Amino acid sequence: MSYKVNFKQVELTGFEGSPFAEGLAGIRAHEARYFRNNYQTEFVTMAVDENPEIFNRIKAILLGQGLDLPYKALEVSDFVVNNMRWSYIFYDNGLVISIEYSINPAGKREIGVKLVEGAETPVEFVDRCSFVRQRSSLAGIIRESYFPLKGNF
Repeated sequence: MSYKVNFKQVELTGFEGSPFAEGLAGIRAHEARYFRNNYQTEFVTMAVDENPEIFNRIKAILLGQGLDLPYKALEVSDFVVNNMRWSYIFYDNGLVISIEYSINPAGKREIGVKLVEGAETPVEFVDRCSFVRQRSSLAGIIRESYFPLKGNF
């Protein structure tokens, strides 16, 4: 069932089984606030098994970047706003992947990697990413990095 994310407070809905439930829910609320404030858009997620097409598309994009992530995916999101396609996947190990893909062929394309505080850096990103820390009132400390998305999808 789709979940319209509350951007004012952290709700654990959908992440109850993860050891990083609070941090994942905080990042999800943080992202919801970002889209609400910048685009007046609601951030909606769903369980992976509810919409496997989104999961498979994100997985194919990541495989095209040489990233085969063996972690358990909990939720996904996919939407278009301001000529940008945004796709998210939330993993039980505290990892959140976002793919930003401009509809305009000359536009911005990147992969965002976010980690909840306390989560181990996945081996796939140790040499690929340099993480910075960001403080969020909803998520606490978020470790994040971005790198270019290569190819067309």
